[in-house]
Amino acid sequence: MQRTRIYWFRVAAVAEAISWTGLLVGMVFKYLVVHDAVGVHIFGPIHGVLFLAYLVCSILVWRQMHWSRVVGVLAVLASIPPYGTVVFERWATRTARLDSPDQAGALA
Repeated sequence: MQRTRIYWFRVAAVAEAISWTGLLVGMVFKYLVVHDAVGVHIFGPIHGVLFLAYLVCSILVWRQMHWSRVVGVLAVLASIPPYGTVVFERWATRTARLDSPDQAGALA
């Protein structure tokens, strides 16, 4: 089955948001519950990798879909606040910014 850049962008957006949840729970445990940083040590690197994956996917899809500079910058900035990637992905889907008639950018 062939996967497109848009598919991987969507996967990265959701995965990055899920990793935010793990990191936030880890921070709650670190600072409020048990004062142990193990959750942050586990989810910090996971979130970092998924954050970078989302940024790469955003830039690739930005170029593929010929988004305006404003939309592309919004996609990148959506990676900063918790769950912003999912909010942006839902908005881009709703406004047809992820629709491509030829689904270019297929990855084997």
